Formats: sequence, C-alpha cells, structure tokens
Amino acid sequence: MSFTIESARSIFPNTLSADVVPAIIARFNQLSAEDQLAWTWFAYMEMGNTITVAAPGAASMQFAEGVLSQIRQMTAQEQTQVMCDLANHADTPICRTYATWSANIKLGFWYQLGKWMDEGIVAPIPQGYQLSANAAAVLEAVKNADPGQQITILRNSVVDMGFDPGKLDGYTRISEPVVAPKEQSKRTQVTIEGVTNPTVLSYMDNMNANDFGALIELFATDGALQPPFQRPIVGRDKVFRFFVEECQNLNLLPERGVAEATDDGYTQIKVTGKVQTPWFGAGVGMNMAWRFLLTPENKIFFVAIDLLASPKELLNLVR
Repeated sequence: MSFTIESARSIFPNTLSADVVPAIIARFNQLSAEDQLAWTWFAYMEMGNTITVAAPGAASMQFAEGVLSQIRQMTAQEQTQVMCDLANHADTPICRTYATWSANIKLGFWYQLGKWMDEGIVAPIPQGYQLSANAAAVLEAVKNADPGQQITILRNSVVDMGFDPGKLDGYTRISEPVVAPKEQSKRTQVTIEGVTNPTVLSYMDNMNANDFGALIELFATDGALQPPFQRPIVGRDKVFRFFVEECQNLNLLPERGVAEATDDGYTQIKVTGKVQTPWFGAGVGMNMAWRFLLTPENKIFFVAIDLLASPKELLNLVR
C-alpha cells in the first residue's frame, strides 16, 4: 500500500476528538452579530472565573495599536458598529485590516477591547442585557466543556471574525516577530512512555524550543500537518508558516504513546499528552493526541493534531 495524505488521515481511527468544539462554533456562527458580541462578553466573564487569560505581549499588540486607537476615539455608537461589522464579516477598512492579523493579534485586540469595555472606555454590553435563548444555550454548552475545549472555543469565536481573507488580493499576513530558538543549554528533552523514535522526540523538543527551522527539517518534502478540526496543510513552506504564526511559545507535554510498523516500511505512532499555550498559561492544559505517519527514511509524511474528547482519551492508544 502506498499512502496518500487522504489515506494517512485515517491512521488510529479510534481516536476520539472533541467534536463538541466545531459543533459549538457552528452554533455560535449562526447567532446574530449582536448576540455574538454579547456572547463573547459573557463567555469571557464566565470563563474568567476558572480560566485566566494572560495579558498579550507588547510584540503582539503593536500591530493592533492603530485600530485600537481609532476605536478609542469613536463615539459609543460607532464603537458598537465596528464590533458588529467584525461579527458580520463586513467589508470595511477595519475589517480588512483585522483579516490580515494572525490569531494571537486578534486575541490581543479583543483582550484589550474587553478591558476597555469593563472600564467604560469602549461601549459595554448594556446593563441588564439578556442573551437570546439561542445564545444562552451556546454559552451553557461552553460551560459544560472541559477547560481545554473552552479556550479553543473562545479563541475560534473571535479568530474567524472580520472580512474574509480569501477575498483579499495580494495581502500580507501580519504576525508577531518570530521568537528566537532557545539556546541549547536552556532546552529540555521530553520522554514519552512507549515511544523512543528520534523523529517524534525531536518534533516535541524542537517545538518546545521554538526551533522551527530544525522542526521543519523533520518533514518529508511533501509532508503535511493537520491542525485540530482543519484540513491538512501540505508542503514544507506552508507547514513552516503555520508553525511561525500559530505555535510560538507552546509547551508540549507528551505522556505516552504507541508505535506500529505498517505497509511499505512506514511507521505510525500515536502520542497523547497535554499542550499549554502562552495565552492561558500553565493552569490549563489541552488534552491532545499526535498521530504521526513516518516514511521509511523516518521523515514525517503526515501528523494530525487532535483535541481530545475527554481526559480519559489520553489512555486510548489502540488502533
């Protein structure tokens, strides 16, 4: 059997991902713009009781300062309109600028708006505002998710706002400056119960060190990476860009895994563990699985990253 990217996606088919996340996001996207804004406000306030959102770094915020300054000087009605435009994916200058930002810049932008709403600088949700029945149901569904799933939902709820970047011609993606890889003396090496494959161990170690140059060298030329709930990203250049834009300062904590030989000299390896993000710190770990398919040359042909359905899935390593 010769693997394709599509067939590689089915390795370890018993892995149960947290389908509740895309389901809740789909329900959120069906809400009105006003309800989306109110839901975002209530969700961040509610989750703030158990999940602390870390303050964004200066490097992230400098790219949003111009737009934030504009919004700060607007009337309350104009501020509300801007936020509704973002939720409605309107074609406005601010929505177009928002579309070019990386996910972390968007998170920083909403973090600052949330602070200003709380301080009365930006138009807040009206006192006594009641969520619609649909919005309240979506919020209740988020409350019932585990913390790792909650932060994924909160992140995705704002990342997809703004103008559709697919409709922008020749735009430049705006991301935070690339963090320099950790010095060798400051790096730590992971150990994974049941897995000794050097490529998989190096993947974890290089990710934790922000050494994306060394990390991408582990991939086959036509290798692919599948982020949670997304289609595979194919080719080294595109995967490298994903690492730079989405994976800086992650803390991967793999725990255990299993390796199996397969057809044509390929090896498939499943690892489970946790991931901590700079946005939510060490207090919240997302339960994750990594499903690797390695070539006979021990290069990564495919790796899927799955947000797991429940903590007990950390022990599910069978095919």
